[in-house]
Amino acid sequence: MSKQNPADAFRNASTKTKISFGIAATLYILFVVWLQSPIWLIGLIVVFDLYITKWVKWAFWKKRYKPGEKRNLLLDWIDALVFALIVATVARTFFLEAYVIPSSSMEKSLLVGDYLFVSKVAYGPRIPLTPVSFPLVHNQISLPVVGTVNSFSEILKLPYRRLTGFGRVKRNDVVVFNFPNGDTVVKDTPEIIDYHQQKRVVGESTLKQWLKANNRPLVSRPMDKTDHYVKRCVAIAGDTLEIRHCQLFINGQLAADLPGMEYDYYLNLKEPLNPKIFSQLNLSLEDQQKLNSQYASLPLTRESHEKLKNISSVISLSKKEETRFNRECFPFSAAYPWTVDNYGPLWVPKQGATVRIDRANICLYERIITAYEHNTLQVEDDRIMINGTETDSYTFKMDYYFMMGDNRHGSYDSRSWGFVPENHIVGKPAFIWFSSDKDKSFPANIRWNRLFNSIK
Repeated sequence: MSKQNPADAFRNASTKTKISFGIAATLYILFVVWLQSPIWLIGLIVVFDLYITKWVKWAFWKKRYKPGEKRNLLLDWIDALVFALIVATVARTFFLEAYVIPSSSMEKSLLVGDYLFVSKVAYGPRIPLTPVSFPLVHNQISLPVVGTVNSFSEILKLPYRRLTGFGRVKRNDVVVFNFPNGDTVVKDTPEIIDYHQQKRVVGESTLKQWLKANNRPLVSRPMDKTDHYVKRCVAIAGDTLEIRHCQLFINGQLAADLPGMEYDYYLNLKEPLNPKIFSQLNLSLEDQQKLNSQYASLPLTRESHEKLKNISSVISLSKKEETRFNRECFPFSAAYPWTVDNYGPLWVPKQGATVRIDRANICLYERIITAYEHNTLQVEDDRIMINGTETDSYTFKMDYYFMMGDNRHGSYDSRSWGFVPENHIVGKPAFIWFSSDKDKSFPANIRWNRLFNSIK
């Protein structure tokens, strides 16, 4: 059958086909407007051909059956799987992505075993920076014989760009983001979650010797392929944050304690607690195991604290407070002798703002200047050189955020690694679609009361 020219093909198409093409073309145009990349309008040619001219067999794997011909079940399955993969990839990139909570850093707001759908459109989805990637996999994949390898290639890199979303990150939002210190990781060594911190603790030369002796290579990851973290944004760009005796202050005002927030409390006990109390306080098995000693600590919400202090076997409860400075606390300098419980005041950098920099405070902005905003930095005596030019000021190119876990004494967060750049923001958790308690067996492990709960 000879190919019709586009005008004749459109004229001869059925009304149903024309309506289908019109809907598809409109949706595609709206998508291109959202992308803000007019060059993608060329894709309308593909849409027109799919519905009207049908010159190209775009689904090359799909068999076109003759009237009465028996269908090939295998090819039909392949067609369905390819279609599902394309839809899932588009949805995951631009709209929703599934995550699971692996640690207790956000308890009791989010629990270990909570499965979340995270909205990419809440803050606007990012255009993939490393688009050449194995579909539906984040940063690594396990292959037979070969083992764990990167699931992406850096053969093509795109500049950072974020599409229009429903809003911006606000104070107290729960946010999913790429781990800022995840650009360098130790392969197959999960106990070292932060290479940069480990390097400060043991020393770079000692760590390199250990890595070499144990055959643990370093792996570099692009920003959009670093591990995902979920925390609460407690301070946005331009805010001044301070923690006094565990209490958070933003711009000089005491921040409200959220219902799920918890702190560690030391318990002085007359006798072991009744196991029934554990379920009443919603304590995990991991928390319960901390009570093996007479003087123990537990993470408690305000509500749990009130219940526990009235139990006869409890002599006293005292909130844990770290007062001794150590260099594991950002910005890792004796000039800022802060702890996780007594921290700041610290100003959160804002796009377009200019700060004075000197040898004393450069530790606050060093990683912003180099790793996040891609400048060179040299500090020589009292001289600071950025991109080879001596300067005493710096203007920020992006907004930054300060993230903390609701489990304030059990969270590895901005107090340990600093600011989160705007381009690391992934999305906002929308709701919990499933929740499973690892300490229980099926079906008792399903937390029915958490299913389809929104996240606050």
